[in-house]
Amino acid sequence: MSQFFKLTACRGALASILVSGAVMMLPFASRADQGGLSFWLPGAFGSLAATPVVPGWALSTIYLHLYASASGEKQFVRGGSLVAGLKAPADVIAEGLTYTFADKILGGQAAVTFVGGFGHVSVGIDETLTGPRGRSISGSGGDSRSTFADVYYQGTLKWNDGVHNTMVYVTGNIPSGTYDPDRLANFSLGWVAVDGGLGYTYLDQKTGHEFSIVGGLTYNFINPYNEYQNGIDFHVDWGASQFLSKNVQIGLAGYYFQQITGDSGPGATLGEFKSRVFGIGPQIGFIFPVGQYNQGYLNLKAYKDFAAENRPEGYTAWVTLVISPAPPSESRPKASQRPHITK
Repeated sequence: MSQFFKLTACRGALASILVSGAVMMLPFASRADQGGLSFWLPGAFGSLAATPVVPGWALSTIYLHLYASASGEKQFVRGGSLVAGLKAPADVIAEGLTYTFADKILGGQAAVTFVGGFGHVSVGIDETLTGPRGRSISGSGGDSRSTFADVYYQGTLKWNDGVHNTMVYVTGNIPSGTYDPDRLANFSLGWVAVDGGLGYTYLDQKTGHEFSIVGGLTYNFINPYNEYQNGIDFHVDWGASQFLSKNVQIGLAGYYFQQITGDSGPGATLGEFKSRVFGIGPQIGFIFPVGQYNQGYLNLKAYKDFAAENRPEGYTAWVTLVISPAPPSESRPKASQRPHITK
């Protein structure tokens, strides 16, 4: 493995953490399915998603800003209410902890991640058509709160064969208990979801060309608070980048989301309400040393939604800082390389 690949491979810790951390950290901001939201967050996967990483612990700090809006002609189920029109800015800080195993499992590299987040979300609506207890209400309204999101977990298994890298993953949420069906603004989903899929990364260490694509399916269990069950979701994330040097990468990233089965349950008053959206935006990344044993990766990217159906449109901006073990050639010198001190 060349030094270039070692340097960029450790950036794969970013992909692992983004998948598990940012993959779902903004469900409260009304993105798809029930109330215009989904378990999967657009842009959760990105460049180098399937590349193996340096074994050990990695810590990520993720800041996300999202703004979503829909005209008054569009209706959504929010908690126990049927509302029309929507504006939902949100900000969140998420902390993720990943452990990558040194020993192979089925010939691949395994990793597990847990992520939690705290933030603030505001939701404004044009009018409420039906209230939580069946009351008819009109006029504009809003809600905002600062609270915790669900805890999210993920497991990945990755394989490398030259320029080709493959991955399988499974992820899900552990409800935090902060979901309130009578409020418009929520961090927690209110239901349990499980997501799994496959990923591929092409990385040419000689030219610096990189392309990644990850596809997955989400199964949503019923929300016990309002008896609303989202359908099965299909999503694809992709990223394409060029390394200008060993430490700087630029490129584009995008996503496609399509709900393939309809919503159901007594709370699904809008029927199947299948959602769809596309998104695209720029990205840039920087690698830098952190002490003698670790390495940092700072990534900035943003997405703009388009061609949305049964969901608000908006944009999402990400700032992610990952601290992970440095490649062997960049970390602590071997004992044979250290100077001998004698009296």
